[in-house]
Amino acid sequence: MRAASALNRLLGFEATVVEGVHFTDTAIVVRVRLRSQVLVCPCGRVSKARYDRSRRQWRHVDFGHHQVLIEAEIRRVDCRGCGQVRSEWMPWARPGARHTRDFENMAAWLVKRMSKSGVAMLLRTTWETVDALVRRLVDEHLDSDRLDNLYRIGVDEIAYRKGRKFLTVVADHDTGRVVFVGEGRSQHVLGEFLKSLGPAGRARLQAVSMDMTPIYRKATTAHVPHAAICLDPFHAIKWAGEALDVAYSTTTELGVKISVTGLTPAKTWQRVRGALRQPAEKHDPTRAAIIEQLRRKHPRLHRAWRLKEDLRQLYQIPAADADDHLRRWINRALRCGINAFVVLAKRLRRHRAGILNAIHLHLSNSLLEGVNAGIRLIQRRAHGYADLDNLTEMIHLCHGGVTTPLPTATR
Repeated sequence: MRAASALNRLLGFEATVVEGVHFTDTAIVVRVRLRSQVLVCPCGRVSKARYDRSRRQWRHVDFGHHQVLIEAEIRRVDCRGCGQVRSEWMPWARPGARHTRDFENMAAWLVKRMSKSGVAMLLRTTWETVDALVRRLVDEHLDSDRLDNLYRIGVDEIAYRKGRKFLTVVADHDTGRVVFVGEGRSQHVLGEFLKSLGPAGRARLQAVSMDMTPIYRKATTAHVPHAAICLDPFHAIKWAGEALDVAYSTTTELGVKISVTGLTPAKTWQRVRGALRQPAEKHDPTRAAIIEQLRRKHPRLHRAWRLKEDLRQLYQIPAADADDHLRRWINRALRCGINAFVVLAKRLRRHRAGILNAIHLHLSNSLLEGVNAGIRLIQRRAHGYADLDNLTEMIHLCHGGVTTPLPTATR
């Protein structure tokens, strides 16, 4: 097999023929040409009228220890569809790029998993090149179409820098993709995003999930009053846990009145707190015995634990029974005599509609919490971002649904 034929199979470019190859001190230069003489504009319009021509090189994925450059004649076409002079479409590279599609896909796949500096070193290029490549990929994929079919969204904030610097992150519950990242944590930021959807987009929105803070709730009510606000279940259970901690801290002499075989009073305190915090279904015999002693010796604290467990049941019973269960729980908590749970009952009564919406629509902010964990990982890999735009681009690249196939993956 001739070298040109072997390279043609190795490269795997569509509608392309390898004409020759030569070596320089630093790279392998592969000369190629298109099979067809017809010019294709990047917009898709076909033409036979050439404006001018030149030779260009594109950086390709390395062959072993050698860098690879693809060299070809590229023509410009005076496109009537675009109304401007543009370079013709090449099957191995994106319009306007100086790297092949395989090189860009390799770099994008790597940059999702390591720092830009590490990718630049591995691919023998510069940090600026990798940064520009990420920006181009994100700009290419993040068009206005991503906002066209939003029905259920979630919104949350994340601190990206010391000094209370926050980002507002919006994700699509149906696709799992981040659709918006805005600087700040305010009604204005979310309001601007909702305005960008237009009247038709806002009318399509059916539900918005969020945490219990009123910031995003006010913006949602103002711009999409018809959308169901779904309050995250995690925060309701967290409030119950905090109320239980208050009830626990006010109970004295636990180490004296509750005994666990082989443990000192101090260790018994720790076991009691662990038993109170752990879900009842995960209790071992020791923790179950502790709860039973609380029922007999500290009924007030046992009542607080029982209220916490009953509130957890709200998210485990059939959705049709949730309304009645929550109403009865609030009435019990108001009459329990434990101040922390009385305050909690009043809070849940105010947020009752949002809590029930989350149950009936099966929505929570777990998707946003996962995205926030991914953002933390992006920041740790790069040891922080001085430029907020770079961080935003990386969030969209990793969580915005930008496809980055690995060129070397087995097909």
